[in-house]
Formats: sequence, structure tokens, C-alpha cells
Amino acid sequence: MTLPPRWIRRTVLAPAVLLATLVVLVTLPVSMLLVAACSPFLSGRLRAVRVLWVLVVAMVLESALLVALFGLWVFAGFGLALRTPPVQYLHYQLIGWYLRVLYREASRALRLRVEVEGPAPDAYLDRPLLVFCRHAGPGDSFLLLHALTNWYAREPRIVLTEAMQWDPALDVLFNRLPNTFVHGRGGDRLMHRIGELATALDHDDAFVIFPEGGNFTQRRRLAGIERLRAKGLEEMAQRSEQMRHVLPPRPGGVSAALAAAPEADVVWVAHAGLDHLFTLADVWRELPLDGTVQMRWWLVPAAEVPRGEDAHVEWLYAWWERIDDWVDGIRAAR
Repeated sequence: MTLPPRWIRRTVLAPAVLLATLVVLVTLPVSMLLVAACSPFLSGRLRAVRVLWVLVVAMVLESALLVALFGLWVFAGFGLALRTPPVQYLHYQLIGWYLRVLYREASRALRLRVEVEGPAPDAYLDRPLLVFCRHAGPGDSFLLLHALTNWYAREPRIVLTEAMQWDPALDVLFNRLPNTFVHGRGGDRLMHRIGELATALDHDDAFVIFPEGGNFTQRRRLAGIERLRAKGLEEMAQRSEQMRHVLPPRPGGVSAALAAAPEADVVWVAHAGLDHLFTLADVWRELPLDGTVQMRWWLVPAAEVPRGEDAHVEWLYAWWERIDDWVDGIRAAR
């Protein structure tokens, strides 16, 4: 679906969210009674009540974020000082609050736990980071941003799909911060933008990209392998066939970031636990989740990062094979 122009998103979608939230809050007592009355006739433990609560919390946070962003716009001289460091810092504090509350309420309502393996947060202090993360199920990007912002005190710079701009509050917030949006394949122009985004990272910045470009499905995995073969990259296609739990990674963005930030340490991140949920119907069937998401972080110092585009591609594939093996081990253990 084509993304509407920015002025429509600001003048139509944002007010619509505020109005919808007001309607939901006014009718919440009746909605809660109806949902609670229907719950005994649905499978699962208070499944509908849990979903309603998460939906209400998300809508209230969305509206609160929009109001706060408008306040920051006024505070910044009606937008004139939005790009200054103090105002940018306030925006990062705002997104940290939003993700912290959303994570707390969603994990409590959905009965979900997160366990983190890897170096302690102080291992990442005072160093710019390049973060390359596996896409692994619903909400994984929010979980990663929550971890970076609230656990590791980072200011993320993110390569995002253009569809994220359908969310009015995130649209405003992410467009005010140093991020870039991906539309289609992008080509050389996108690689240039990624290189610019990864340039001049300071001690608490973290450049974030998802090399797979989307959540795992078997259809996407097979399509990615065929795409490699169509380009004559048979060796990469064969290696991708051996990886059962990840999509063939796209090396362009990773290589552009590595070339632009040779001084940055590299962090590889993988999730496992919700990667078997592909659709909203899958999530509905599993509620309450009563499960654990495991996050694994690997830190590679800048001095150990290979240089050169060919070396970057080989390094990416080697790490993706390692991540695939890690996911396989988690699934076998469960």
C-alpha cells in the first residue's frame, strides 16, 4: 500500500489516532465487561482480555507520544531547534519511556519473559556500535530498541522499513531523529544513505540494521535463495540452503555501514522464542504466551572486523551461519 504524503499523515492519521483513543477510553468499561463475558467461551486463559488490554495501552501510549511530540515541537521554537543536541536528547528520552512502558505492560499481559546472554552492559560503554540483528517474530525490533535505549543507554540510528511511517507517533519521532527509511530495494542511493547514517557515530550511538530485511518465513527464505541464483551467486545460494532458520542476508547495507564506521565495535544480535509466530492468527492461538524469548549478543571489537567489501560479505555469511546454529540449538533444547 502506497504511503500517503507527510501532510496527510500529520493532519489526518495523527488526529484520527487521538480521536480513536478517546472513543476507546470512554467505552472501555463496557468493552471490558463484554470481553470478560465472552472469555469463558474462547479457548485460552483470558485471551481476549489480554489482547484488549495491550491494545488499550498501545493506543494510550501512542496518543501520549503524539501530544508530547507536539509539546517538544513548540518547545523547540516551533520546530526551529528540533535538530539541536538538547532537543534530540529529549526525543531519545521520550522513546525510552514509550518502549519501557510498552515492554512492561505487554510482557505482563502476554506472560512473556526475556533472557539475555552475552557481555554485560558495561562491556559496551563509551564505544560507537554497529548492531546487526536477526529478524525473529512479532515485536522483535521493538524489543531490540528497548534493550538498546533502556538497558544499554544507547541512542539508536535505525534503518527502517517505510511501512513504519503508517504509525503516526513513530512517523513523527523517527523522522525527527537520525534514521533512514527503506522503500523497495533502494540500490546505490540507499547504500549511500546508510553510509551517511553510520558516519560520525559518537560514544553512545548505535547504528542498527536488520540484514534480512524482514521477518523469517519459508516463502521469503526460498525467494531469497532463488534471487541469489538469478544473480549467479551459486555459492551463496548453497550456503543459504544450509541455513534453516534465517533468511539469506543482504550484504549491501552491512558493508556500507562497516566501511563508513571502521572505528565502531560490531554487535550481532539474535532472538529465539517467538520466531515460530508468523501471523496475528498464530499469536492469537498461542496466547497467553507463557514463554521465554532468548536474546544472544556477541561483541566484536573494531580491531577484529575485516576490511573490504568481499571480506564483509564472507564475514556476514559466517556470522549468519553461526546465528542459524544458535537458533537450531535453542529449538533442540526446547
